[in-house]
Amino acid sequence: MTSLGVNIDHIANVRQARKTIEPDPVQFAFLAELGGADSITVHLREDRRHIQDRDVYLLKETIKTKLNLEMAATEEMLDIAKNVLPNYVTLVPEKREEVTTEGGLDLKSNSGYLKTFVESLKASNVEVSAFIDPISEQIYYSKEIGFDYIELHTGKYAELAGYDQHKELARIVESTYAANDLGLVVNAGHGLNFNNVKKIASINNINELNIGHSIVSRALAVGLEKSVREMKSLITSN
Repeated sequence: MTSLGVNIDHIANVRQARKTIEPDPVQFAFLAELGGADSITVHLREDRRHIQDRDVYLLKETIKTKLNLEMAATEEMLDIAKNVLPNYVTLVPEKREEVTTEGGLDLKSNSGYLKTFVESLKASNVEVSAFIDPISEQIYYSKEIGFDYIELHTGKYAELAGYDQHKELARIVESTYAANDLGLVVNAGHGLNFNNVKKIASINNINELNIGHSIVSRALAVGLEKSVREMKSLITSN
């Protein structure tokens, strides 16, 4: 059964708009868990535009599920991850000017550095995932570098429609099986919502879907616990 990871960055976005103490994403993580979240995802960005260091430390101490820490492969983030010890880290590309993550990591051009980085995390018993586009070369380098997981970038799928979306879905299916054959656990996420998630959730051997914006948006109308329950129902109804 596919698991649901709930990204709570957008709760922190509301807080940081006023630089105040509410809404507290740590408290909202509890509601996500009540709704059925199997893990909580946060992206600690270099510019701290939403999630703050205290959020990460408190989440690790208080949530009952798993903590997935998204971060760039920098020395600052490595030190934080080795102090927090999340259940797993997902390495993502990061640019200050982007609104949200725009694509997957380029593992080939950074393989040497990333191999050392991943080895350091795994030495602290932290499992590591690579956020990549569904491209065979990137899957191959994920294995070569030593990642435990990959997270396939579904943003292009989410933006397309009709036949073009069908082709991108086929590419994600093919990538999932190729990664499984190499012994990699496959997660997926980015741009998934209540209208497009079922086809991705129906792919055999996808371990977890990480979804944030659409769940938080829906929560404005129905509350976070109910919003998570509705998404969990969609991805587990196959």
